[in-house]
Amino acid sequence: MNYLITIIGPTAIGKTSLSIALAQHFGCDILSCDSRQFFKEMRIGTAVPNASELASAKHHFIQNKSIFEHYTVGDFEKEAIMQLDKLFLKNNIQIMVGGSGLYVDAVLKGFDHFPDIDNAIRKKLNADFEELGITYLQQQLQKLDSEYYLNIALKNPQTLQNQQRMKRFVEVCLATGKPYSSFLNQKKNQRNFTPIIIGLEAERAIMYERINQRVDSMIEEGLVKEAESLFEHQQLNALQTVGYRELFDYFEGKISLDFAIEEIKKNTRRFSKRQLTWFKRTEHSIWFDYVTERKTIIDYINSKITNLKS
Repeated sequence: MNYLITIIGPTAIGKTSLSIALAQHFGCDILSCDSRQFFKEMRIGTAVPNASELASAKHHFIQNKSIFEHYTVGDFEKEAIMQLDKLFLKNNIQIMVGGSGLYVDAVLKGFDHFPDIDNAIRKKLNADFEELGITYLQQQLQKLDSEYYLNIALKNPQTLQNQQRMKRFVEVCLATGKPYSSFLNQKKNQRNFTPIIIGLEAERAIMYERINQRVDSMIEEGLVKEAESLFEHQQLNALQTVGYRELFDYFEGKISLDFAIEEIKKNTRRFSKRQLTWFKRTEHSIWFDYVTERKTIIDYINSKITNLKS
């Protein structure tokens, strides 16, 4: 039997250090499912493990893509499962870690699969959206998939996340001639592993302080310079993320640098709350305080494996 130890929790909680400790103990690799750490141009702002951490255990899906590539959660699911199949041939215990809940779910439970989208359709849709705005997306979705329109189109349409989602829904409809909803709730693929899900958490005040410290460290490491090098590409989907959007506003003269840094901290704290809400819904997860001794967590994993075998 194969086991995928999966470490979840909010940003800056200590998932990376725990994953390395467990990888060293079990002699296995680490599969990252942080959807922004995939991109090699975004090192500082995504808190990519440092050189020492990367050398401490074999990592996969760290800075392996470019922001100029179109890369979806479906692409990640396929590649991650293929990688795990290879890794399980060497060791029946492997580790997955990351703060992107959708990507964690894609590996653990499978994901609804959609056909590839012609890039010409995507470009035209983006151009029409830029010219006509959110109303255009709503009208298109209502016409092409009235069922799903009722579920999503009227929910906070001005948020960036919902705009991106509606673009995705409409482009699937345009590319296939079928409603987006017709691709949902497909039969999921069976997995050849059993997940053991470890959550890390802390009191909110502690979590927020850790986030503030991490942002300060990112600034010291050169986040402003990194973001400036990406400024001309700010429209790319990969860059629609906390830590970059705020600095892009600074470069455009909309806000001061100090205000941008405080906004990064505030928005990261909000993001961590959403992460925790998502992950707390994860079935069969057990949660530990972030300072719990490694031995305690290892003992739990070993006992879990023993119980699963019996």
